[in-house]
Amino acid sequence: MKFFVAKDSIVRQIWGKGDTVLFVFAGASAEFALNKAVDWLYFTGRLPADPLGRLFSTVAYAQLIVFSTEDKAHQAIDRMASIHASVEEARGMSIPDWAYRDVLYMLIDYSIRSFELLERKMTDSEKAEVFFVFCRLGNRMGLKDLPATYTDWVVARAGHLRNNLAQSEYTADLYKQYRKHLGFVRYLLLLEAQKLVVPQVVNDLMEFSQIPYLTPVIGVYKLSRIIHLDWLLKSIVLPAAYKSEIKALDNGPKR
Repeated sequence: MKFFVAKDSIVRQIWGKGDTVLFVFAGASAEFALNKAVDWLYFTGRLPADPLGRLFSTVAYAQLIVFSTEDKAHQAIDRMASIHASVEEARGMSIPDWAYRDVLYMLIDYSIRSFELLERKMTDSEKAEVFFVFCRLGNRMGLKDLPATYTDWVVARAGHLRNNLAQSEYTADLYKQYRKHLGFVRYLLLLEAQKLVVPQVVNDLMEFSQIPYLTPVIGVYKLSRIIHLDWLLKSIVLPAAYKSEIKALDNGPKR
């Protein structure tokens, strides 16, 4: 039986731990708010209406792909492509190719950044493996002009950050929704988590302070994982309504 991602892959390590995944989407939630194609996320109205629900559904989809057999992963990717095609048809226009690449590049970048924040520095070969896994996903979706190597991706990613991000009315509204659905304290925690993982370009555009107040807390959190209390901290950080989703983040989907 062939899996889409090898069982000993660093990608499975990254996406099999709920805390790492949460940091991936903390970073992506900041960058989505700045992306010049964010209006596509508002077209259906689902993201601003339920940002946490969209977070967990997206995580579940990504984990399904990472932990499935190749055939099932291809089916999931094809469904995802079909959903996007339906949205494009409903709006009467196509999502820009660069916007698709932006999302793929976010998954690569924040997977690496989150793992390095919570675990250790990754080797060049591990970073390249993350790149190749998500490029296989992109190729299956039919994305164009993907870089050929991890080194090429680093250059392409820098260009995307330079050219495709800007403050807009959607930025302010999306953060308003984050605060509404998280509550004030959890919203502040989200901002601090974002500061720890986003690239400097995102930090500057969001006008985050340069002091990452959560840095000392990360050491405490790593200790909590050793004594198996990390689930308690995650329950505190995220609303009780999502308790089952929080527990399901660890170790990938149950098949």
